[in-house]
Amino acid sequence: MSDSEGQQRFLRELEKEIGNHPDQEDILAEYEVHIYELLQESQVDEAAVYDELVNRLGTPQEIAKVWKQETGVTPKKTQWLFVIINIAIFIGGTLLTVMYNYFQWSWVDQIWAGLTEASFLIMLIYTLFWGLLGYEIGREFGHRGYRLLQRTFLISIIPNLLLMYLVVFKVFPYEWFGSILNIRFIVLCIVFTGVLYPVSMVGYRWGKKVSI
Repeated sequence: MSDSEGQQRFLRELEKEIGNHPDQEDILAEYEVHIYELLQESQVDEAAVYDELVNRLGTPQEIAKVWKQETGVTPKKTQWLFVIINIAIFIGGTLLTVMYNYFQWSWVDQIWAGLTEASFLIMLIYTLFWGLLGYEIGREFGHRGYRLLQRTFLISIIPNLLLMYLVVFKVFPYEWFGSILNIRFIVLCIVFTGVLYPVSMVGYRWGKKVSI
């Protein structure tokens, strides 16, 4: 059995198992490319191609089962899930800032002090959140998720840019932020904001690779 025969058998069985999945063509095209790359990288005996593919990727039945389970996950749902989470983070931060400046609540002061001391760690975690965004889109939608990632990023970044605008043009008084608003913090914000998209793209490529 030649390599092409083993590959074709695997893809035929996968096509049969996937059936009328709405993304059948995209799924098969993605696996065809991945199988070609896999066989180029590995020296596989001609008679063992099919078995090697099953060993590396799973049986066509297992692959089809996973894709059928994910049919209910739509790009719109994924996009708005992350948009809502980001907006919730923005609203939560705004409410905390208002409470810190207008209410003398000790528990708010403690939270504010803790967040101020851990500002770098919070930025790092938030950056990882964007990496997770890219990873989930890549894992769920493969190469079809590229434009979805771009749209989700552009919509999700709006609260961040809005906050910068409100602070820079003093809609939010500088005094509200106390000692946290200094040159070092501002530079960190700019740097971390600048790496959000590259980080999300790295996550997307990783998730895309895992999805296959």
